[in-house]
Amino acid sequence: MYIGIDISKETLDFCFKEGSQKKFLHIANKPSEIKKAFKPYKDKEVIVCIENTGKYNYHLYQVLKHLPFETYVCNPQQIKYSMGFVRGKNDKVDAERICNYIIKNHSEERPWKPASEALDDLKVLMSERRSLITNRKRIKAQIKELSIIKSSKTKKVIRLKIADIKYLNKRISQIEEMIREVIKEDQELSDNFKRLTSIPGVGEITAWYFIIKTNGFTRLTNPRKLGSYAGVVPYQYNSGTSVVSKARVSKKADKELKTVLQMAAMRAIRLENNDFEKYYKRKLGEGKNPMSVLNAIRNKIIHVALALINNKTFYQNRLVLS
Repeated sequence: MYIGIDISKETLDFCFKEGSQKKFLHIANKPSEIKKAFKPYKDKEVIVCIENTGKYNYHLYQVLKHLPFETYVCNPQQIKYSMGFVRGKNDKVDAERICNYIIKNHSEERPWKPASEALDDLKVLMSERRSLITNRKRIKAQIKELSIIKSSKTKKVIRLKIADIKYLNKRISQIEEMIREVIKEDQELSDNFKRLTSIPGVGEITAWYFIIKTNGFTRLTNPRKLGSYAGVVPYQYNSGTSVVSKARVSKKADKELKTVLQMAAMRAIRLENNDFEKYYKRKLGEGKNPMSVLNAIRNKIIHVALALINNKTFYQNRLVLS
């Protein structure tokens, strides 16, 4: 039996398929309701597929880790683009599309493994940090717009918003300190964090994103797949003799991971006497485009990071970067 589940904050939509039979179920996103939905199938061979929707998956994870089902947590973008050209959208239809996706592709996907409590805490804290940073960015944009208007009342509003930013900065610092504590208290997370931050240019925020995006290095462990997910792997776009273009990266990428990798690459080339900086200068000397070289460094950071994690070792400044 295959089960596809569409997840939202308040509700879950199930699509059950077994042979030519299918049925649907709409329930509240609560542990008691989820247990009741799965109860009739405990003794069956079941494959479950859900999208990775962040913290809204939490109740499902808590129930599924105690069940013998083979579970897959898939990238929503991958499911979306696998469907081709489609019309219409609602939760029931989405659940069936998720179910159809795993029927066709479960042999190519890696089964989900329950994360440790520390990793779950890390994901929640990173989600909260992301929300606070988004709010801070929004308020800064509002201040910029208000600064055009020259009036005493507007100045008071701007002062209030500046106070909001100071409060958000304090909250962000507190969340970041909690993240550091979570990593420090978990031996595996702490070891992996130290390995990642031994790479030139990779700071703590980049390391945090590496850990949560790979689910503690249990998914996307192939460097090319992780590079593709982060949007740093160039692809050819050729067709016959009429469509010929240079290889370029895809826009279908995880923007957060791509951004922190860009910052890591920028820091790496500014640090003296490391392999990435030497590689950057050598390629510029060969006449290469600076942005293409930076993208290559982002890709190399991914390869180096996964090599360090797999080999349980630290970065040595002797790597050959061709």
